[in-house]
Amino acid sequence: MVEESTTRVFLGMTAVIASEPMCRLLHTVERVARTSTTVLIHGETGSGKELIARAVHHFSMRAHKPWVDLSCAALPEHLLESELFGYDKGAFSGADSCKPGLFELAHQGTIFLDEIGELDPRMQVKLLRVLDGVPYYRLGGTKKVQVDVRVVAATNQNLEDAVAEGRFRSDLYHRLSQFVLHVPPLRDRIDDIAPLARHILEQHDPKMELTPEAIRALEAYSWPGNIRQLRNVMIKAAVMAGGTQIRAVDLPLSPLNEPAPGPRTGQDETVSLDVMERRMILDALEATGGHHQKAAARLGISRRTLSRKLKLYESERGRMAAAL
Repeated sequence: MVEESTTRVFLGMTAVIASEPMCRLLHTVERVARTSTTVLIHGETGSGKELIARAVHHFSMRAHKPWVDLSCAALPEHLLESELFGYDKGAFSGADSCKPGLFELAHQGTIFLDEIGELDPRMQVKLLRVLDGVPYYRLGGTKKVQVDVRVVAATNQNLEDAVAEGRFRSDLYHRLSQFVLHVPPLRDRIDDIAPLARHILEQHDPKMELTPEAIRALEAYSWPGNIRQLRNVMIKAAVMAGGTQIRAVDLPLSPLNEPAPGPRTGQDETVSLDVMERRMILDALEATGGHHQKAAARLGISRRTLSRKLKLYESERGRMAAAL
């Protein structure tokens, strides 16, 4: 076990790093940051992709220039275009003045595009042209805008699969993935769990501490929601704990992540497989914040199949309730 952790702050976001995988990743980040290459960050929801993106800007030659970030899934297409590329006065109803887009605001700096896999096909074309250095128009504009911006993008999707399925342009994927950084999930960086948990506790109440049993329970958990889930668990435990110590029994860890039952035979084996499937689906929904499309992609099934499974579970719950 690694006992000491390194704490760094990147653009106001604290990084607590103790594990070998994260130490190696940060070393790679420092090297790639000093180049001008476009970076694609891949990792599960809540694993720390934005932190790594901020580290890229922090270590880059553009560190003293603007940092701008946007979630591509946060806005509908028509608003996303105006946010990224701006608009001129009179471009649409309510456009009473000119508004520079985020690309202009990030000139000579870095723009971070989170959830890039959610980008609409038409916006993919426009983004590709900007990445290729082609000047663009603001919405309703007549004068072209030229920007010098480094793009860092992030996704929890497999974009190669999205390309194969026709949901993402192959030319844009290759332009974004000049260098790919993979953020390992929390379950693959066990040495980070206790330092992160202590850091979260210190922010909430410096007097709180974890018992050895609590640390072992945290390290044995699979963390489908990664660091975001760890933060929620620690805050809940700190609120509900009876004193200044947090014990294993104080941790609100979902039983869905307990080890699956051992091999069985006959009818029991079929039941076990059904239970395992349900656990995987519920874990995926928890890890993606209930987002059905993302959960289906994580599971490697269609959204229709996921919806059918959830309706089946709901009907089973209804039958059980009626029988009581």
